[in-house]
Amino acid sequence: MNSPSPALPTTLADLRAHGWRSRSVKQEVRDNFLKMLAGGEELFPGIVGYDDTVIPEINVALLAGHDLLFLGEKGQAKSRLMRLLARFLDEWIPYLDDPAIPLHDDPEKPITAAGRRLVSSRPAAEVPIGWWHRTDRYAERLAPGTKFADIIGEIDPAKLAGGVSMASEEALHLGLIPRMHRGIFAMNELPELDELVQVGMFNILEERDVQIRGYPVKFDIDVMLLFSANPSTYNRSGKVIPQLKDRIGGVIHTHYPEARSHGIDVTRQEAAADLAGEWPVVMPPFMEEILEQITIAARRSKFIDQQSGVSARFSIANYRTVVASARHRGVRHGETPAVPRISDLGHLPTSSLGKLELDLMGSHQMSERQVLEAVVAEALRDVFEEYVDRHGLEAIVRGFAEGSKVEVSDMLPSAAYRQIVEDVPELWERAFEVNASSDAAVHASCVEFVLAGLYATERISRIERHGRTIYDIGRSGDL
Repeated sequence: MNSPSPALPTTLADLRAHGWRSRSVKQEVRDNFLKMLAGGEELFPGIVGYDDTVIPEINVALLAGHDLLFLGEKGQAKSRLMRLLARFLDEWIPYLDDPAIPLHDDPEKPITAAGRRLVSSRPAAEVPIGWWHRTDRYAERLAPGTKFADIIGEIDPAKLAGGVSMASEEALHLGLIPRMHRGIFAMNELPELDELVQVGMFNILEERDVQIRGYPVKFDIDVMLLFSANPSTYNRSGKVIPQLKDRIGGVIHTHYPEARSHGIDVTRQEAAADLAGEWPVVMPPFMEEILEQITIAARRSKFIDQQSGVSARFSIANYRTVVASARHRGVRHGETPAVPRISDLGHLPTSSLGKLELDLMGSHQMSERQVLEAVVAEALRDVFEEYVDRHGLEAIVRGFAEGSKVEVSDMLPSAAYRQIVEDVPELWERAFEVNASSDAAVHASCVEFVLAGLYATERISRIERHGRTIYDIGRSGDL
């Protein structure tokens, strides 16, 4: 719980003597942003891959004093970016501290009748001042199901029953936006907002006031408005009324990571804590690359609806699933640290299915699970070909041609891998080239990577049954 310093003024007289001056919320954001920019501070901590694209556009929009729309597919950090804008607010701002005032009224420019009465009817030394922290000055709402009364307000029947006039502001129950006066309000998934509410929103954007049920009660709201939307719905005719689009000052286009390394950094940042603990997990670099490449392959798959997108949450959930599978094995066999393997990818359906929206307009008849399997196979092949040159693979494949078979599973102890590949010694040596670690769990992971890569490039075959995978020469392709 944030508590203001006891040294802060507690009356209007003290506040004026302190030298405080009222500013609009956008001016406050602009001033603090410029101070942090000039000081070389990190402006958007935790945001990866947007330094040269998205962040410069946000910077300019903040200096321009715009209300903003963040436009992009799901899982592109739109909500996180909106929430980070609250860090450009003052840490504390004063307000008229009286229970009769329904919002955090500006001591120098009160917008409520109760606030104006308080300031005009009492000496400044008797007007109480409270302090509002920046973390409480940001609020957001998800558009589906949101009603006018939720974010704008409504006439309160109980107050009418008590004899309050319907035409007075005392009869109102205020919604979220009036209560965020002098703060930031964000509306997620704007195209799903009811048209009636959209009309109320563009009145706030243009006139900066709130009118409820047509009665002559107006509030001159000071609020910074933010929106998020997916291009596929935002650009669809009739989803967002033109007058509202016209009143949004700036549109910030987000995107998925442009480099695999950026995607890995995002996933690492969100799931790093999963690696620590009493049973730690060490993630080999090639496993991180495969997991991110699965997401990249999904984002370019013709079987997946790319207008909906493939969220970063897909990568993060898959990463956590693979870590959990490795930890499960580590605890069962007493292996510390545990190391994820290719066989752990067999659990990805639990974290992936439901996150991929198939392109139902295509002619394919593949299920979501089949599409996922195709995406995983493509990612494995892409990463394997980057890691392993063709030189030296012939010897491994010859070992399988001589009748050797290798059986692996996600629950096989790491120490057993040296024995199960003894008929194919080239495989054991080749695995050291992937990661020259002496740790048995790391080496087991490398062995599975080479096996899976040979299968993905059609050099050996594979049979899967009951959580076990058997590799042999079978119907392999030509080298």
